[in-house]
Amino acid sequence: MKRRGVLSLILLLLVLCGGCAEFRTVGREDVSGTQVALTAEQAALYREVAKASPIIQSLDGYADVWIKTPKRKNRVFCNIRINRGHEARMIVSAGLLGWPVADMFFSKDSLYVHDMLNNRLFLGSNNQLNLEKIIGVNSGFPLLSESLLGLVNITEPLSAIRSVKQGTNTLQFTVATPSGTKEVIINPSNRTLSALLLKNRQGITTTEIHFKAYETITINANNTLVPKEIEMVLYNSNAEGIGEHQLVIAYDERVFNKKEGPLMFSMPKKAKVVNLDDATILPWM
Repeated sequence: MKRRGVLSLILLLLVLCGGCAEFRTVGREDVSGTQVALTAEQAALYREVAKASPIIQSLDGYADVWIKTPKRKNRVFCNIRINRGHEARMIVSAGLLGWPVADMFFSKDSLYVHDMLNNRLFLGSNNQLNLEKIIGVNSGFPLLSESLLGLVNITEPLSAIRSVKQGTNTLQFTVATPSGTKEVIINPSNRTLSALLLKNRQGITTTEIHFKAYETITINANNTLVPKEIEMVLYNSNAEGIGEHQLVIAYDERVFNKKEGPLMFSMPKKAKVVNLDDATILPWM
């Protein structure tokens, strides 16, 4: 019994040490610029970037993930799989030995989370509150899955553009949305999305996403650029004031459009079932 207790303590320390080493946070960008009139060339650039590489339909990759909230911070390693617009799965490993600690499956309306440390299965609806419980950010599934992929669709038409600012290496489009505005920041030299800022009707930034380290990939003889690093910040107002939640994703390797069917989640045997809607913070967080 004493040896078992010592081994358990060692394992816990390995997980904790692996989660804190080489911690990365979101780097801010200067997005200032001079207001200019919208030109035909800029309009064409906006339309191109807004499509977000439609030839890409799925991703299967491995990434380092850093999560930082007002109360905790973690570094984990993830196998991330996404069927664009439909579902996603993240198998999370932690610690120096890279042991799996959680298997998460996201559909449009449901979440399945297997807590491997304690053999518990959390089931719940796929909403912002539950996403915050399991990965520390409450972005909502559509935006989260597109951010994990590194390709965010901009659905607003040209008529929604309210202003354009030109910076040293950026074009910033302010776009009207039902909930406020979007700041769509484009690098005109490589025709990619550099950052996306979501603001509420009061003009306060609620979500900030940066896309970095673009690489060229070829699919069906077509070349497209996809970022290897994605940084997300959410500014949450709560009873304790403003809470900043950060998610940094850096892919080590990935494959696009791998020929597979729907993502499968294996239901664990003899796991204790817990209603995720009633849970608080999960153990790997």
